[in-house]
Amino acid sequence: MTGQPAEDVQSLYPFLYADSSNVDAVLEQVRQSTVAKAREIVELREQVMVRDGEKLLACAAEMASRFQRGGRLLAFGNGGSSTDSQDLASLFLSPVDARPLPAFSLTNDIAVITALSNDVGFDVVFARQIAAFGRATDIAVGLSTSGNSTNLLRAFDEASRLGMACVGIAGYDGGKMAELDSIDYLFVVPSPSVHRIQEAQTTLYHALWELTLLAMDEL
Repeated sequence: MTGQPAEDVQSLYPFLYADSSNVDAVLEQVRQSTVAKAREIVELREQVMVRDGEKLLACAAEMASRFQRGGRLLAFGNGGSSTDSQDLASLFLSPVDARPLPAFSLTNDIAVITALSNDVGFDVVFARQIAAFGRATDIAVGLSTSGNSTNLLRAFDEASRLGMACVGIAGYDGGKMAELDSIDYLFVVPSPSVHRIQEAQTTLYHALWELTLLAMDEL
């Protein structure tokens, strides 16, 4: 495939698409771009932790209590957030210095995902699994950059109906997830960049995992 790259890509890396360039100048622009992005994500992480630190502690305490009572964590998301949901589940399943806790990503079974998408609709791929597997002591964690994914909204409503603790992790302004009454703990990464949102979300759920383990030690 040939042709010019999309305009948004060119705007991100203009020095790669200039008609002529000096190698040293290009390297300096790359360095400045890297430093700016690193500074941006560090500041964003600090902003989220300062704003939501107390909420993270409360959420971790709730999760620890539910694990202690036999609860499980059901994580879900689309695209890159699907990968994050799998990473989140693996954190609880395979800690180095603590006992494993039951956690599952609802995107793991591709047969279930494709069957529900084909036979019923993509909007229910998480809600149907929660309806089948969810229990009142369980925890639902949904990740989204936009906060607008319909299948997440329906999953949270189903999880709340069952009495599960509902944890949402979103970006931008929280989107439609911020309007839901079914989410008990909502963490929003306020950035217009999908890249920065997902980087900060990864830090956020790692912190939530560590705080949950600490809270369990206190029970």
